[in-house]
Amino acid sequence: MRASGPLAIIAAAVLWGTAGTAGALARAGGVDAGSLDLAAARLVIGGLLLGVPFLVRARGRVTGLGRAMPLAMAAVLAYQLCFFAAVDRTGVAIGTVVAIGSGPVFTGLLTWLFDRVRPSGGWAAATAAAIAGCALLLSGGGVDSGRDVTGGVLLALLGGLLYAFYVVTAARAIGRGAPSDLVMGVMFAGAGVLSAPLLLAGDASWLAEPYGLGVALYLGCATTALSYFLYGRGLRTTPVAAAATLALAEPAVAAVLGLVVLGERLPPVSWAGMALLMLALVAVARSAAGDTKAEPDTGPAAPASPLPRPATPGTLDGTDRRWRDGRDATGDQGDAA
Repeated sequence: MRASGPLAIIAAAVLWGTAGTAGALARAGGVDAGSLDLAAARLVIGGLLLGVPFLVRARGRVTGLGRAMPLAMAAVLAYQLCFFAAVDRTGVAIGTVVAIGSGPVFTGLLTWLFDRVRPSGGWAAATAAAIAGCALLLSGGGVDSGRDVTGGVLLALLGGLLYAFYVVTAARAIGRGAPSDLVMGVMFAGAGVLSAPLLLAGDASWLAEPYGLGVALYLGCATTALSYFLYGRGLRTTPVAAAATLALAEPAVAAVLGLVVLGERLPPVSWAGMALLMLALVAVARSAAGDTKAEPDTGPAAPASPLPRPATPGTLDGTDRRWRDGRDATGDQGDAA
């Protein structure tokens, strides 16, 4: 079923939305780990789980992913650093809404810049509604006096741009015929290697505690490895701009978990924002599913517009098979991004 693409994206966003609650529960349980420590452990564990199995299956052949892939690896790590630094300066509400809310905008603009594909008016309207919903949802938080709000907002915007860059880079590699599992595996394995020095430079003694290790494993296995595995699968049949908008389900999940698990309270304006966000996500999901169903049914699902088509005839399933046989399906097409 072609609608499985948007559903996989939303499932990934749901997992991402649990990360903040897991971190809060860890600190409440006495785990002495800062946000950067948790982020580094998350990337190291998730990168290993995503990267090693698929690199072994591909027999080390990782050609055809594009020259921008090393930059995407660094962007995965840099996004984490920018996001947490922004939250420290602005507070959770503003930092989260700017970083997450700007992601779909930057994704649509980068897709337009790299692939010369203008996002549809429907996408623009639904994305605007989703961002408005995020703003309302997170508006219950405040900003303490003395915070560096301007610097924090700029860092959050940079984080949104970095997120969009590595998502678009992954989507373009998948669009050229590279298996989504391999693309995500290579990208996050590289990010995990880059994160290892940060983890080792800090105090990693919390990983020796059973509860601390359990939290790190959950963050790495569920909110990174499984979530980005699903996200990569979803990108096979979901336009990358629509995928970034669907990922805005993350703050809604985080808000619900804060309400149910952490005992937080949502004001009426936040409930209104959640309703607006859900309506926008449903509109984007139906639009993305409709776009894929409108394509001729010539076999297994091909990459969805606005991603570029593979240079050689075939489908993603067909190119996946050639990769499994140890042969590069598209050759070394080193696009810039």
